[in-house]
Amino acid sequence: MTLHPEAILELAGPAQLDELLPLVAAYHAFEEVETSAEQRRESVGKLLRDKNLGEIWLVRKMDRLIGYIAVCYSYSIEFGGRDGFIDEFYVDASERGMGIGGRVLKEIAALLRARGIVAVHLEVDGGNGRARAAYARAGFSARDKYHVMSLVL
Repeated sequence: MTLHPEAILELAGPAQLDELLPLVAAYHAFEEVETSAEQRRESVGKLLRDKNLGEIWLVRKMDRLIGYIAVCYSYSIEFGGRDGFIDEFYVDASERGMGIGGRVLKEIAALLRARGIVAVHLEVDGGNGRARAAYARAGFSARDKYHVMSLVL
């Protein structure tokens, strides 16, 4: 699907793993997520192989990979069906501020709706005002009553 006159969104598969991993590493560096190359290869590879877990879409501009968005699936009693969590969303720094991210979010919402997903969630760094504003423009709203909490097992 076309996002911009020169940008497209493409569903990734296992064959794109090696092409995708440098962007995942760049995203993790940007967000200060500590993972090893081996851990990234294993976790991204597993997601690319098992569409029941979720999916990753590549963002290409003129045949150059400029970003990706990874959505993981679960089920929500509150929302009444399968939901998705945008686990990672990255656009290369040189391509930010051009509206591509907003178009990716709009296209992903349509794709997920077509897959029967009833709600999409994400977490964003509270200090990243630019990202928070972009997500708000895309229709995401903060649930001030709730906070994402994690327990690593």
